[in-house]
Amino acid sequence: MIITNGSVITESEVLENHAVIIEQDKIQNIIPMSELELTSDEEVIDAEGGYVSPGFIDIHSDYIEGIIAPRPTTVMDFNIGIKESERILSSHGITTMFHSLSIYKEDLFGHKPVRQPENVNKLIHAIHRTHNEERLIRHRMHARFELDAVEMKDTIMDHLENERVHLLSIMDHTPGQGQYRDIETYRHTMKGYQNITDEEIDRQIDEKRQMDRLSIEDMKELAALAKSKNVAVASHDDDTIEKIDFNECLDTTISEFPIKMEVAKYANNKGLYTLAGAPNIMLGGSHSGNLNAKDAILENCISILCSDYYPAAMLHSVFKLHNEADYPLVDAFKLITINPAKAVQMDEEIGSLETGKKADINIIRLHDDYPTITECIVNGKIVSQYHYRID
Repeated sequence: MIITNGSVITESEVLENHAVIIEQDKIQNIIPMSELELTSDEEVIDAEGGYVSPGFIDIHSDYIEGIIAPRPTTVMDFNIGIKESERILSSHGITTMFHSLSIYKEDLFGHKPVRQPENVNKLIHAIHRTHNEERLIRHRMHARFELDAVEMKDTIMDHLENERVHLLSIMDHTPGQGQYRDIETYRHTMKGYQNITDEEIDRQIDEKRQMDRLSIEDMKELAALAKSKNVAVASHDDDTIEKIDFNECLDTTISEFPIKMEVAKYANNKGLYTLAGAPNIMLGGSHSGNLNAKDAILENCISILCSDYYPAAMLHSVFKLHNEADYPLVDAFKLITINPAKAVQMDEEIGSLETGKKADINIIRLHDDYPTITECIVNGKIVSQYHYRID
């Protein structure tokens, strides 16, 4: 396969009017169109001057939960859910997805059956099976482990030991710190999920604060096992510099959703990958009043964007940063390609357009300034294709 007439986005520059040559599942070469010699044997995709980018790598998204459990009392077939998710994700250019499954003792934001322990385990096994099945995209498992899920520790240890988990984040959503350090913001968020009174919220907050939690030794044990399996460990909702310093004992390499600019800067200066949500860019700020991702990116202290809950935001945030903040397009694409690949130790195979790497590629065309993935290619095969038309 050969992609012709493209603006090829590499790690360092945009190569205008270039061709990408694919052989089997890998990139064989990237050359100027003037050097290309076509024969009748190749499958040719004309990019028509559009952008040719690496496939997007999303290391934090709970989107799968909404597909499998679209209603509070409904759980759909897990295998069908995964297959349906990849059709949607590939249309948004996401070629590697880390499904971020929450492991709670109790989900305060309402009943989500997919978060029940038996369903979480079932979904982890279903994601693991995709590695030996025909799939459109690459599926990985991101275990979001809440500190109060004490009884789930041995289960997660088993998943880590058997290489069913590919990213581990340790979370604490106790009201009064982290993402919900502002109790009034927490109240507002709770009421958005449930029809609930202030008195009921206060009762739930008290119960949450009194729950048993993993000890530091337990956290170290989990983190050490993850490290031995080459699984990255992330902290979550860091709101103080002290938390960043504490997380050193867990060998964390990723700080997810730092709450404040000073914390994001500190984490970045310590050499951590710092992650924010792409929807934050599209919305112009955090939905819970925390860090503004665009400002943090312009201050060079956020290195990764994830879809979080809205897959379309990956592509649109890149072009919004470029068009509205004059952020270099090459650097914007790094936020959703090579940087997350490096954070999860997959950059030797994916994350950039280079000779010898997997041919995970998106062709992006602009329709009235609206960026569209017209072709998504994974392992050298077209997995989705869209073209606009006029009636």
